[in-house]
Amino acid sequence: MIGPPRGPAPHGTPAPAPSARLIPRAAAPYPEFVPLLNKVRTAVSGGPGGDTATHSLSRLRSALTLFFALDGFLFAGWVVRIPAVKQQTGASAGDLGLALLGVSAGAVITMTLTGRLCRRHGSHPVTVATAVLLSLSVALPALTRSPLALGLVLLVFGAAYGGINVAMNSAAVDLVTALRRPVMPSFHAAFSLGGMLGAGIGGLLAGSLSPATHLLGLTVVGLALTAAAGPVLLRHPSPTLPEAIASSDREPTGPRTRASRRAVVVFGVIALCTAYGEGALADWGALHLEQDLHAHPGVAAAGYSVFALTMTAGRLSGTALLERLGQTRTLVAGGATAAVGMLVGALAPTVWATLLGFAITGLGLANIFPVAVARAGALAGPGGVATASTLGYGGMLLGPPSIGFLADWFSLPVALTTVAVLAAGAAAMGYWARNAGNHAAS
Repeated sequence: MIGPPRGPAPHGTPAPAPSARLIPRAAAPYPEFVPLLNKVRTAVSGGPGGDTATHSLSRLRSALTLFFALDGFLFAGWVVRIPAVKQQTGASAGDLGLALLGVSAGAVITMTLTGRLCRRHGSHPVTVATAVLLSLSVALPALTRSPLALGLVLLVFGAAYGGINVAMNSAAVDLVTALRRPVMPSFHAAFSLGGMLGAGIGGLLAGSLSPATHLLGLTVVGLALTAAAGPVLLRHPSPTLPEAIASSDREPTGPRTRASRRAVVVFGVIALCTAYGEGALADWGALHLEQDLHAHPGVAAAGYSVFALTMTAGRLSGTALLERLGQTRTLVAGGATAAVGMLVGALAPTVWATLLGFAITGLGLANIFPVAVARAGALAGPGGVATASTLGYGGMLLGPPSIGFLADWFSLPVALTTVAVLAAGAAAMGYWARNAGNHAAS
């Protein structure tokens, strides 16, 4: 872990009071502002209205956690039905890859706009609105009968998916800052848990329900949960920081600017490499098990569920892992583990060995994305978080169509080995960027 800052405090940063309860730099949302964030914590938990404010933040955290889980649940519910929708539309692997590109295109377009919408209307209303759109659009793929129609409805689905991910993470960054606790991994664990549940339930229903009935049921569930949790976000605006923090310049200046931007991009690419693997397994894991290994549809659907389960377990234990190994070792060990696991998952000749490989991959990838985003935020504040998150989600969305094209040119197992290559690349970049903060500050 990164220790507390040494030497005198930077110019303009208030010195912490002797009784200030500091947290490790690696765990703070913006480490250089820990003393100021202590004041936020004091203002929230103490003084007039402190109990009410704390209760409000607790309710916000619960509601936001539910939206993260819902996002993963709906997305996984769609991906486990991809083999059935592929057969229904008569799409080849290449056709399916082009159709899945609609998800990527819709998400990328929306991601560039959602930040502006959040600044204008607030991240909470945008989260609720995109959750409604995601719930409605998840039912559309099962209504299509051609690859072109599938691509068009996936464009809408991708727009909703990209929008809710940007809005949720923006809201989560504000809440983490107000709570002054490193709870961001818990939100991503909720997403993984939702994905595991969505894939597990989808696997159970794959043999008895048609894709249309299943996905329409997801729409009903999504709208019901949004109606339950949405009012909490709409009644409570995003927590705001004191004027001292709001007016502080967190962006590097002078000679630090170029080095910090390079480092932020590196961590963004690390996030992209690992999210590529998550997207690839989500959209192609079940098809690999069913098509290449002739697994039963229910067993094939369990492939993503196993992956999501180990990813959830890894994120729930992420704080302890970071405390034990530190950020660089966590990145390197995670990337190496995922690379080995994916080689097994892609090339193993049996169903159960492939499932084991998927499980190892999920465990390896679990904490790389959160660590990469945290490192980018430590270097460049919220701008760094936005850059790394956008690159990361871009990898998740661009991975599936890339796998489709490679599967047409070579084979699906060979295409899936690219996940291992990129995971190994993330490990190498994590080690190379171990002193990025020092270089940026020099």
